Amino acid sequence: MRLIVSFLLPWLTFFTIGRPIAGVICLILQITLIGWIPATIWAVYALGQYKTDQKIEKALGQRSS
Repeated sequence: MRLIVSFLLPWLTFFTIGRPIAGVICLILQITLIGWIPATIWAVYALGQYKTDQKIEKALGQRSS
């Protein structure tokens, strides 16, 4: 679901993953028509990093238990 949001409303993706400052910057970038594509790419990349961080955190949490 977040992937669809990152294509349609890239700035909202940052708010859902807990990065509001990046969300505001992305919104400013998205306001320009030319900035829409970089904002979308940035949001998809950030979402991928967020998912990777979650997997690492989960793996380390299981390891220490």
